[in-house]
Amino acid sequence: MMATLLFNPAALADESYGAAINKFKQAPATQKFFDSAYGFAIFPTVGKGGFGIGAAYGKGRVYRGGGHTGDTSLSQLSIGFQVGGQAYSEIIFFKDANAYNEFTSGSFEFGAQASAVAINVGANAQAGTTGNSAGAGQGGANKAASAAYINGMAVFTAAKGGLMFEAALAGQSFTFEEK
Repeated sequence: MMATLLFNPAALADESYGAAINKFKQAPATQKFFDSAYGFAIFPTVGKGGFGIGAAYGKGRVYRGGGHTGDTSLSQLSIGFQVGGQAYSEIIFFKDANAYNEFTSGSFEFGAQASAVAINVGANAQAGTTGNSAGAGQGGANKAASAAYINGMAVFTAAKGGLMFEAALAGQSFTFEEK
């Protein structure tokens, strides 16, 4: 019985979402989005790897008005020059109800032209959704470009570790299940 109390997978999952949200809240580039966004989707860990053909996957949660409204998953398949593996966190802010409804329609996809703003938080490296280069252990202040909503959404990533070089066209697909 004691082991059951100490190991609670749901509590560990909740902690990973809270930690990822707090990490993004620390970045100056995302603070204005937390203050004004209609909602957001958070992916605490997205694993990505490839050698010629690459793939990425992560589980996330969608929030609106401070409440958890459903669960989402991210998948990505890419073909092109790429070698290595990487783990990163991703957050997608929704400017308004239209962007939120589009994302939560059940199946949403970013085209290959979509991009993310890479942010550095602590000892994180740079990462992006459309071609990136990352190295673990890079630190320093946030040096990312200023971001704005594109088609009602703004995407940020923060590398967690790994090393990957990629010059590939790739889109991300998302599923959504209401809570």
